[in-house]
Amino acid sequence: MSLQAELNLEELNEGLKNLNPKQIVEWVFELNKKTIITTNFRPYESAILGLVSKVNPSTKVIWCDTGYNTPQTYKHAEELIETLELNIHLYVPKQSVAHRNIVLGLPSVEDPKHVTFTEQVKLEPFKRALAEHQPEVWFTNLRKGQTAFRNSIDILSFSKDGVLKVSPFYNYSDEQLDAYLEEINLPNEFKYFDPTKVESNRECGLHI
Repeated sequence: MSLQAELNLEELNEGLKNLNPKQIVEWVFELNKKTIITTNFRPYESAILGLVSKVNPSTKVIWCDTGYNTPQTYKHAEELIETLELNIHLYVPKQSVAHRNIVLGLPSVEDPKHVTFTEQVKLEPFKRALAEHQPEVWFTNLRKGQTAFRNSIDILSFSKDGVLKVSPFYNYSDEQLDAYLEEINLPNEFKYFDPTKVESNRECGLHI
């Protein structure tokens, strides 16, 4: 039986609101399903990476690197990978940034070529990762208030492929995450760039 058939999300989400992020993560691992966490090392990703890796250090961490990250983001990623001993599985686009700059460039979100660009740098690598690992559960750091779409989901939701998406910090504000990162002594990094979104309140297509 699939998780979609097994779980009553409305009922579960109501109950999970009373748990803290660590309790939510522990509950997920009690399901004993194939579980991954995805990251792009954007601001506040260290919170969920630190939490999940502490509860289950062997969890596969899927990093789909667009190739357009800032030097600060790459430095931050290396620091977290080493500090948390993350089980990283790296996926990159099939075409290099240098090659793409010649044939496609960096199209604006209004440019029709932006759809092709997003497919190349983010969606295709992610689809490849899902096909290889075939997860049943997917940890994300989606939070309420980030985008209109994210306001419409909850701690638990299902992807279009039927994977259970879990966002343990869904109801946390930036201030709460700042305090949490200080408590667990992990760094944050704000100099981040997503070429498929440009604006922070825009969806890239990965979660919709």
